[in-house]
Amino acid sequence: MNAPAASADTSFFGHPRGLSTLFFSEMWERFSYYGMRGFLILYMTAAVTAGGMGLDTATAAAVYGTYTSLVYLMSIPGGWLADRVLGQRKAVLYGGILIAAGHFTLAIPLAWSFYAGLVLIVLGTGLLKPNISVIVGQMYGPNDVRRDAGFSIFYMGINLGAFMGPLLTGFLAQDPRFRSLIAGWGMDPNSAWHWAFGAAGVGMTLGLIQYVVMGSAMGSAGMKPGGATTPQLAEKYKRQAVRYAGGATALVVAVALLALAGVIAISPTTVRDVTGYSLLIITVIFFATLFLDRSWTPQERGRLWVIFVFFVCAAIFWSVFEQAGSTLNLFADRSTRNSMLGFDFPSSWFQSVNALFIIIFAPMFAWLWLKLGPKQPSAPVKFSIGLIGVGLGFLILVPAAQAADAGGVLVSPMWLVMVYLVHTFAELCLSPVGLSSMTKLAPPRVVGSMMGVWFLGASAGNFMAGQMASFYEAMPLDRLFMTVSILPIVAGIVMLALSSRIKRLMGGVS
Repeated sequence: MNAPAASADTSFFGHPRGLSTLFFSEMWERFSYYGMRGFLILYMTAAVTAGGMGLDTATAAAVYGTYTSLVYLMSIPGGWLADRVLGQRKAVLYGGILIAAGHFTLAIPLAWSFYAGLVLIVLGTGLLKPNISVIVGQMYGPNDVRRDAGFSIFYMGINLGAFMGPLLTGFLAQDPRFRSLIAGWGMDPNSAWHWAFGAAGVGMTLGLIQYVVMGSAMGSAGMKPGGATTPQLAEKYKRQAVRYAGGATALVVAVALLALAGVIAISPTTVRDVTGYSLLIITVIFFATLFLDRSWTPQERGRLWVIFVFFVCAAIFWSVFEQAGSTLNLFADRSTRNSMLGFDFPSSWFQSVNALFIIIFAPMFAWLWLKLGPKQPSAPVKFSIGLIGVGLGFLILVPAAQAADAGGVLVSPMWLVMVYLVHTFAELCLSPVGLSSMTKLAPPRVVGSMMGVWFLGASAGNFMAGQMASFYEAMPLDRLFMTVSILPIVAGIVMLALSSRIKRLMGGVS
């Protein structure tokens, strides 16, 4: 790692120059991911005569939840491979190549290509997602007060891509004007869905080109596996990794491949159930083997307990927040008036609202944390605010759901805008802070694997979000939204009450 030199670099708005490379690379990767995710469940539930797959909502939610869960679950073997074999830089490159191939495979209008494309994206995101965040952390010294602000800027890049992606792909997939255009070219207008899939692949390709061309700005960050400084330590860490992570890595890869590929041959709901049980087993085995390892120092062990608590909080948070692509997307498409000031727009454009708010408010939060310096709230307190906020967001939507269910009317788009505003504030208190905390709390020799733990929390949350979305047609919407809001609010209150005790376990990490 090149931390001391990097920490003195202020050439990118007061931050290391390499942050700009990672900013734009992640921007294009998120362009592709959120661009495709913005219309994925709509494509699966659209009628076959409209170019969709014709799945019922419960089945589509099962596929969606399995896919999004495995996207994050694969971060565990992705982080492990980077720590022990590839290094973070190569892992990000290879992951981006797989992601681009997956989107281009989805652009092929064949039944097998849909599931094959999802498998490729799952594998590629598992390599890229945790490791690009690790490289960001390596740009700063261990006590650099700019670290949280740097992750907030990086998070703004993520959301710049997340903002642009659904706007373009949503237009290609849903807008009647584009369908009329390609019909005029003599093409099937229902192929618009696959144009959108292809556009996501183009975005990832642009990100890869930028990553390679501007790679020198990152210096030596992420070039070598692990935190070993001598050949003897490298061999020791390799043996330790095999002991507690090798079996889990193989298991996760097998689950990812079999679960998504198996949807073709067996029921998607069966695949969902198998994935859920496998996710639970992987989580128990991973943390059990981690804590049974006797090589940790007392301080490292205390920090590992904090990482576990943050994992639980992340799972709860994302189980609510990630319903943006499923429950809230369906509500936007079926129960919301998709027009404003006389302008009609595709329902998938709502997927850009949260990202737009992040772009607006992320610099303000970055400035706030930097301004407060050592006086800013601790990470556990920020987590508490995030959990309570994401629950309150769904409470806001309860009256709109009552109006939509009772009167069968399309509600104002401002209801969803308000939900996404509250969720944005919650996200900025939890997600970039969680990413930063993982890089500070994790022992250097397993930092990639610990980032995988953070995304394991996201995997569990996405799986639960898919489960909740399957009830979209089975229960009244107001009751569904009310039920969704309870757990994060309660968890946030408990986290706040325990924040001082958790901060002591962090061993000086703020």
